[in-house]
Amino acid sequence: MSAKKALLAVVVVFLGFWMFTDPSGLAEAATSGAGQTWSLAEQLFRAVIRFFGALV
Repeated sequence: MSAKKALLAVVVVFLGFWMFTDPSGLAEAATSGAGQTWSLAEQLFRAVIRFFGALV
């Protein structure tokens, strides 16, 4: 359990450091990551729709 807390603390410290040293880079990475996540979600839902369409 303490390993999870330590990993979470390292991630939070890293993101905090990144935010103070390069806020525009962090914002760009977050925007890019959100765009990629949205694209993957769209592909997943289209595949599910095609799958159920093929069943009918």
